[in-house]
Amino acid sequence: MIELFGQHAALWAVVSGLLGLMLGSFINVVVHRLPVMMQREWQSQCAELRGETLSEMAPYNLVLPRSACPACGHDILWYENIPVLSWLLLRGKCSACAAAISPRYPSVELLTAVLTAYAAWHFGFSWQAAGAFLLLWALIALTFIDLDTFYLPDNISLPLIWLGLLFNLNATYTTLGSAVIGSVAGYLSLWSVYHLFRLLTGKEGMGFGDFKLLAALGAWMGWLLLPLIILLSSLIGAVIGIGMIVFAGHDRAKPIPFGPYLALAGIVALFWGKDLLAFYLGR
Repeated sequence: MIELFGQHAALWAVVSGLLGLMLGSFINVVVHRLPVMMQREWQSQCAELRGETLSEMAPYNLVLPRSACPACGHDILWYENIPVLSWLLLRGKCSACAAAISPRYPSVELLTAVLTAYAAWHFGFSWQAAGAFLLLWALIALTFIDLDTFYLPDNISLPLIWLGLLFNLNATYTTLGSAVIGSVAGYLSLWSVYHLFRLLTGKEGMGFGDFKLLAALGAWMGWLLLPLIILLSSLIGAVIGIGMIVFAGHDRAKPIPFGPYLALAGIVALFWGKDLLAFYLGR
């Protein structure tokens, strides 16, 4: 199989895309359930500090309970949970009550499939591709959780830092020294911006989750690509933010999550960061 995938890049990309399609379905579960799991954990900790005892709740994790329609409670059957295809066959509606199913579910599945397939094509059958899969899946989950809740969960961000360092033990993406410096510099750069902004304005400009996400990207890609990631994320955030204010009437006082822009810049850096850096230095 190693020889087969090594000799046939298109086959490797197709198989990886199918894997990404299935993982996209699981990412939808993570995006929906992880914030609820975090909220329950916080409530339990607060009750413990107050000396209270919460009533026993039914298990709620990434496995239990079974997926169900939020409108009518209909348990989703296996053939109603096939990535993208089921949504199309059901015409975006629950089979029991005809409540609308958000198109974001198949969109996340397709996005995950496309990025996974491209990573397989870009890196070939290698450890670089395996690491890229994990990084991309985590970034997709973090993006949509941040869009929904303004959270970047430590449950994903912190393991992502350690995984980046582990993959670079053998210089998979960059040297280990560059990865360590990138992780530290990534965290401290946004940490410094946060405290400087708060000192000047008395307001918090971003959350601590953004620091950890940039630290993770630094651990995966090294300190040399951090300026590119920061520049791209800031540029993308500024363009989208201005567009939302001008064309969508977004309230300037309402915060906009920065995690998705960091994630998008990280994906660009993963695939084309070294080429962009070489082009810039060459110029």
